[in-house]
Amino acid sequence: MTGVYIHIPFCRRKCPYCDFYSVGYSKEKADTYTENVCRAVGHFSERIGQKADTLYFGGGTPSIIGAERLCRIVGEVREKFGFADEAEITVEVNPEKQDIDFELMRKCGINRLSIGLQSASDRELQILGRLHDVKQAERCIEKAKNAGFANISLDLMIATPMQTKDSLEKSIEFCAERKVQHISAYILKIEHGTPYHDMREKLDICSDDEQAEMYLFAVDKLKEYGYGQYEISNFCKEGFESRHNLKYWHDEEYIGIGSSAHSFVNGKRFYFSRSFEDFYALKTVSDGDGGSEEEFIMLALRLTEGLTEDRFYARFGKCVPDRYRRNAEKFSKHAFLEIDKNSIRLTPKGFLISNYIISEILD
Repeated sequence: MTGVYIHIPFCRRKCPYCDFYSVGYSKEKADTYTENVCRAVGHFSERIGQKADTLYFGGGTPSIIGAERLCRIVGEVREKFGFADEAEITVEVNPEKQDIDFELMRKCGINRLSIGLQSASDRELQILGRLHDVKQAERCIEKAKNAGFANISLDLMIATPMQTKDSLEKSIEFCAERKVQHISAYILKIEHGTPYHDMREKLDICSDDEQAEMYLFAVDKLKEYGYGQYEISNFCKEGFESRHNLKYWHDEEYIGIGSSAHSFVNGKRFYFSRSFEDFYALKTVSDGDGGSEEEFIMLALRLTEGLTEDRFYARFGKCVPDRYRRNAEKFSKHAFLEIDKNSIRLTPKGFLISNYIISEILD
């Protein structure tokens, strides 16, 4: 089985913190792009020859192209790849557009939504440059539920300008009260080339210590509301992990279709540039080999289950090398990770410096 990722690069307006590839929306651009996505689906299905057990529409704002175009692409994937039983089909949605045809999306097989809430404070949403307010988000969630969606994820941002522990807690409470199944909670990162980066001196940005405090506070609060952490930034009710995103962390193969989309197929990584022309020409860029021991360990350590002996043995036919355990031991003394005979697992405290810890383990 394979996972399919489709990048829809259209937005009404780009958020000032966002570094993902996106462009302005128009009906003509969306029609042409949809045609080329469907053509690429046929091309890659022949190359891969596997059914899809996950399909994920990311962006940009995938919902901006409308349910009819999304359903057309779903139908193309169903026809060319074929879906496994109970395949997970996710679409990212922004709440400001209140005319999304959720009923049509459900009818064509879309069964999971990821809604870009970011905050339950109107003031924070304005600072983040979001086009929706809290009431619109509430109506969006309600409409999705009424259409039959029973697997809904909400995005939250942590350590944003003007955010307090109080307002963060209220945002978490908002999600819990809506009884959604999944929450993604990301620490704001100021990316080069974004308006936030240009105005960073004027922004009321948290210090590293304050960011850490807010993150650990969010982890605890989410746990109180029954959302178990399974990855650095992802939390869910039992059994509602994002199956598509787990493919990335388990270092499994997947195909990415669309401008800027990345793929891992037959041990090779490649991607489309941030160019419609290259995508329409199916011109990809090689990104080297994938699936090494080091890559597998690096990705596994993003998960709360960590690097497990069972998964490592199933992949490489041997136990986790002793040197990795030795390198990890010094971090267990300070509660950054836990080690037992079956696994090496970072704690929430360890996730805050995961890049450093993982580089030291792999050294």
